Amino acid sequence: MSLLLSPITIGNLSLKNRVVMSPMCMYEVKKEDGIVTPFHFAHYGARAIANVGLIIIEATAVQPDGRITKHDLGLWNDKQTEKFSQLVDSLHYLGSKVGVQLAHAGRKAVDAQPVAPSAIAFNASLRTPQALSVDEIKQIRADFVAASKRAQQAGVDVIEIHGAHGYLISEFLSPLSNQRNDEYGGSLANRYRLLHEIATDIRAQFSGSLWVRLSLSDYDQSGKQNSIADWQQVCQWLERDGIDVIDVSTGGVMDYAPDLPLHGGYQTPFATAIKQAVNIPVTTVGLLDSPDLAEYILQTKQADLILEGRVLLRNINWLADAAKQLHDHDYQPFNNSYQRGQLK
Repeated sequence: MSLLLSPITIGNLSLKNRVVMSPMCMYEVKKEDGIVTPFHFAHYGARAIANVGLIIIEATAVQPDGRITKHDLGLWNDKQTEKFSQLVDSLHYLGSKVGVQLAHAGRKAVDAQPVAPSAIAFNASLRTPQALSVDEIKQIRADFVAASKRAQQAGVDVIEIHGAHGYLISEFLSPLSNQRNDEYGGSLANRYRLLHEIATDIRAQFSGSLWVRLSLSDYDQSGKQNSIADWQQVCQWLERDGIDVIDVSTGGVMDYAPDLPLHGGYQTPFATAIKQAVNIPVTTVGLLDSPDLAEYILQTKQADLILEGRVLLRNINWLADAAKQLHDHDYQPFNNSYQRGQLK
């Protein structure tokens, strides 16, 4: 059996394989109420039937003004929780574990007044955000915790705190977007404070697997972004604070194009750098369409889990195709009917 398609246990989370569906915003809440729709049942259900071990549901806002757009999912009220719970139950029935990425858009909010650690716009197309007061920061912290309680009530196996891609927590972490001079700005420890508070608050009440996604490069060439040593320190703090998995990505904090060659596995060296600093599992993502490459990354211990994004939008049967390419004869499709579909 290949490592990619073999089971793994992380704490109290047991996965049937090491393929994780990366959270990808679908912007399909047409009623603008944050509530799961029939689209979400079909979209995520298809990937569960395709045997994805863990499905992380797209960025789900912790407050209405924390949405990227009005078409995002939300978990800021109990009505949303009811339908969300039905989606989780459906995916569990189909054999996948379920996570949710809890998020606040920060200065990247399109349909609300954006907020951020500092009044610095992401680019000329988005409005200048309002700098958050300490009381407003405390409210956002409370909203993350309230959303996590709703997620637990809905039965999720994993909560991922979205600390990447230039959304609010990511903005606090980066010295390029956080120019505060209070307890939430300045030093690395201060810029980590909001994530620390949210992580420890959620950890205190959530019994499932708690993940954090981080962007380990702002693609900045001025020498002012966090160094890899800084990120290793942040991840050591996260391990101390009870995080179970570090989900490693890059970019999105500033409106800069990648300053490194784009190829399959281009982000994996960042994940490997974190693996060298912590004792908890680390994921990798980014152009990992090749099953051979994904398997190689796992076999050489560069990362522990493979997150697949757009390839699962293009090819629902990617896992079955991976089994063929990797000559994994132990792989079993969802049921015998799907097994017949694999025969040539």
